[in-house]
Amino acid sequence: MADAFWLALALVLVIEGLLPMINPAAWRRVFEQALQLDDAQLRLVGISSVLCGLLLIWLLG
Repeated sequence: MADAFWLALALVLVIEGLLPMINPAAWRRVFEQALQLDDAQLRLVGISSVLCGLLLIWLLG
């Protein structure tokens, strides 16, 4: 189980690193836009991301 956790964390790091590696200007724009969101909007994005991830885990598991 611990191996799966570390593998998943490594995959997240790889995926998160792709946009700044390929297109740093777009990565900056994404963060500039994120700074314009209020806390409720950011929370909604986070909740949506978690729910989508859990749904994928459930479907694939």
